[in-house]
Amino acid sequence: MQSTLNTELLSGMLKEKRGNKGLRAVSQEIGGVSASTLSRIEQGKIPDVETFVKICGWLGVSTDTFIIGNSTNKEVSTQEQVVAHLRADRELSKDTSEMLIKMINMAYSSK
Repeated sequence: MQSTLNTELLSGMLKEKRGNKGLRAVSQEIGGVSASTLSRIEQGKIPDVETFVKICGWLGVSTDTFIIGNSTNKEVSTQEQVVAHLRADRELSKDTSEMLIKMINMAYSSK
């Protein structure tokens, strides 16, 4: 099975976390990733592996979050998928998405 990158989710999460910060400021936060590269990723382009790993680290999510058709045995949990989608949702305010994420995490921790 071939794996592909969910560039829409990656782009959405990058834009959401970046918020009103400029691309150059985020570039400095991440380190080693240019503002022009971040711009291309926000437009749905596929980053190189090193850049992808750095962005996932900055976002605080596993690289598996963005892999479609992952051929490894480790699957992304439903909880991780829901959290990733909430963080990428541009219609929700950051406060709202964080509160929903807390609720989701509480629900999963009590199961």
